[in-house]
Amino acid sequence: MYYMSTRDKTVKLQSAEAIKKGLAEDGGLFVPNEIPKLTKKEIEELVPLSYIERANRILKKYLTDFTAKELSACTEGAYGNRKFSSSDVAPVVKIGDNQYILELWHGPTCAFKDMALQILPYFMTTAMKKTGEDRTIVILVATSGDTGKAALEGFKDVDGTKIVVFYPCDGVSDIQKLQMMTQEGNNVYVSGIQGNFDDAQNGVKEIFTDKEAEEVLQAGGYVLSSANSINWGRLVPQIVYYVSAYCDMVKNGEIKLGEKINVCVPTGNFGNILAAYYARKMGLPVAKFICASNKNNVLTDFIRTGEYNKNREFYSSVSPSMDILISSNLERLLFDISGGDDKRINRLMSDLKKEGKYKLTKALHKKVTDLFWGGFCDDYFTKEQIWKTFEETGYTLDTHTAVAVDVYHQYVKETGDTTKTVIASTASPFKFNADVLSAMGENPEGLGDPELLQLLHEKSGMEIPASLDALKEKEKRFDGVIPKEGMFTLVRKFLNV
Repeated sequence: MYYMSTRDKTVKLQSAEAIKKGLAEDGGLFVPNEIPKLTKKEIEELVPLSYIERANRILKKYLTDFTAKELSACTEGAYGNRKFSSSDVAPVVKIGDNQYILELWHGPTCAFKDMALQILPYFMTTAMKKTGEDRTIVILVATSGDTGKAALEGFKDVDGTKIVVFYPCDGVSDIQKLQMMTQEGNNVYVSGIQGNFDDAQNGVKEIFTDKEAEEVLQAGGYVLSSANSINWGRLVPQIVYYVSAYCDMVKNGEIKLGEKINVCVPTGNFGNILAAYYARKMGLPVAKFICASNKNNVLTDFIRTGEYNKNREFYSSVSPSMDILISSNLERLLFDISGGDDKRINRLMSDLKKEGKYKLTKALHKKVTDLFWGGFCDDYFTKEQIWKTFEETGYTLDTHTAVAVDVYHQYVKETGDTTKTVIASTASPFKFNADVLSAMGENPEGLGDPELLQLLHEKSGMEIPASLDALKEKEKRFDGVIPKEGMFTLVRKFLNV
């Protein structure tokens, strides 16, 4: 299998090279030249297997230049050794007649990004060896909260790599900020920026496509790559957990093999729901994708109208990891539904850059609405859903998963569709403890993080994640904030080039 750019389908790279590069030189995203198939028989064979065994079989279909031994080392390194607090890695929990919560936050940083960012460093170091790369890879990351910490934790002290993370200084939760400020490792650097996530993401993309920056880094013995979901090595592990969730539902007798499910995902950058779309294209029986946004509802409007328009007010919400107006991974979906029309993608992305918007044809829009339903939920209803779910089921949602649950109920009310639905749960409620406690009727004002963690433990009955409990003892190493225009200057300073 080969990988091409969404903006130039004549590009032809093997997966190791695509993962190492992260972003195509033309600014496009790497996609496979075909989507491998997963037969009903193969899904049946996956049902009794462990998460790692399932991952090995699915990843082999995409990373065809990796040997079975190399892949096994990657999956064992990422998901073995008790790195995840659940033996199932990504367990499925039933909370209603047709609602199933896919808990993706049992990793070391308590967010779904661990599912991909624990394995990406193994992919990256394997790719470096396979491609004969002897330069130091510099991982550049823009984060709305969870990606940054997960990437830092995955890449800390990994030989042959350095990592720089930028986050919006007022756009992450206190716990998320503390996780990044206290990051350990000799090859890491973190900085806040004066701006929002889109500013950070645009800044990173500009560094990637700046020829002068590339020359400066090459002269210093460095090569850029990304740990954001623009990197295929970030996206492909996410396909695994949707297949695994389906297998667990079959295994537990919740569905019959071949029975269709719906998938509901809280998303801002579109990567998480796109992974479910790829799983469906492989053969996973999915009927509908429910795309859940917060008040920054650019994706909802896109799905409903066919027009993507980022020219709108940006809101800072209680679900900050979704505070995004430029959904990078949507480009991959558009490339796929347009039949690989790279010229059209170039026009659409040019329109987005110049005018802040683009419009799909009626035919393309119909392809979107045939599969996707979009809804959004503001902060008030997010908190109400946390309270309501806890009162009715005893289950504690974080602020992002609450958005998804609320939008799921909107979908059922509007369509009458009661198909069993997997709802992706993207973070531990302890990462957003103040807002979760407020939603549950407690007053968190004036309390520090240790007190908030303890109070949520008492209220929810959940165990405090050890990694979050340990933050109170850690030194704040990175507390700087820079103008968004100063990102490459900081990178140069950190790398001494």
